[in-house]
Amino acid sequence: MNFILFDDERYSNFLPLTHTRPVSEMRCGILTITQKWEHHLKVKGSYKTALHLQEKYPLNVKEDNVFINSGLFPSNELLEAISNLQMGQKLFNDNTLLAFRCNFDDANQFNIEEMVSNSSDISYISEVKMLAQVWDIFSLNDWAIRDDFERVTSGRDSHTLNSSNTLIGNQIFIEEGAKVNCSILNSDAGPIYIGKDAEIMEGCIIRGPLALGNHAVLKMGAKIYGATTIGDGCKVGGEVNNSVLFANSSKAHDGFLGNAVLGEWCNLGADTNNSNLKNNYEEVKLWSEAKKTFVKTGLQFCGLIMGDHSKSGINTMFNTGTVVGVSCNVYGAGFPRNFIPSFSWGSANGFMEYQLNKAMDTASRVFARRNIPFDEVEQKIMSHVFEVSQEQRNY
Repeated sequence: MNFILFDDERYSNFLPLTHTRPVSEMRCGILTITQKWEHHLKVKGSYKTALHLQEKYPLNVKEDNVFINSGLFPSNELLEAISNLQMGQKLFNDNTLLAFRCNFDDANQFNIEEMVSNSSDISYISEVKMLAQVWDIFSLNDWAIRDDFERVTSGRDSHTLNSSNTLIGNQIFIEEGAKVNCSILNSDAGPIYIGKDAEIMEGCIIRGPLALGNHAVLKMGAKIYGATTIGDGCKVGGEVNNSVLFANSSKAHDGFLGNAVLGEWCNLGADTNNSNLKNNYEEVKLWSEAKKTFVKTGLQFCGLIMGDHSKSGINTMFNTGTVVGVSCNVYGAGFPRNFIPSFSWGSANGFMEYQLNKAMDTASRVFARRNIPFDEVEQKIMSHVFEVSQEQRNY
């Protein structure tokens, strides 16, 4: 099966995270959605996404193609329904397009509305799991870690932990090269997955579900509550609850992060804290870039959403339901505004525009620390985000 993950109108619900990636490249559980489908289908997929992302996330079209909604989580039942699609057929759940099958010419033209109108409908009446709003990333993370844990560990043997650790429960899986010393791991409340060459330093206290990605590090004395995902290459310390860090981001020091999502290449300075509960216990609202207004989340607990390349200085405080765009630098005393547009530099006392060339210089140095080139493709994406977010920076 040549499968292609397509972004639909929900793409804008995940800004600022989708300024720099397709929906399917977001992490929820142990794996990204792309990785979930590739694990399920045993083949590599490709993407149909926003034009400025298409070079980094290319489209591979063949004579027979199955397009799958990029926010959709795989299941055996859903996979069977998708596999049974005939050419020109589409699969719907209520009013949501889940998948469709098309030929080379239609795939290259890729007008979803036209393809849908010219295709025959098939209803999928079973429950589906999918990301529809940005807060779903942490809200569904408990379920997603459990689902991925079965997917990733089925039929495999875990590596063992040394006797310096205290283990509670029997849902712990350790990949090759992982190091864990003198820590408490409680998997009674949910599984704990520790990726390849990851490290849990001395004195950490962990309550599952937890997914710790490849080469990720938990610093000494970290306190981690489920359901939390710490993606590949991340470094985390302090206290974390029900949060998702995509990859290569750092919250390496004391401070609280709860009901939050951090993109890639973020850095939270020492003693950065976010509130995840309003003092009056009201429903939390989040800023929507697409709708240019605050939207109801239906949640009482909702913390920080931070786009790629953004950073906070020491002792930074983020209020309940704060959205920080791409490549921001936030610092200083007091609570800054609860929507900080991309490429903003400042504090509760005011913001100014973070110049694009300086943001690129910083990103280049950050990439170099991981021996990754900040190449022309990355530069084009950052330039695009700078341009499309410019009207928001009316401080």
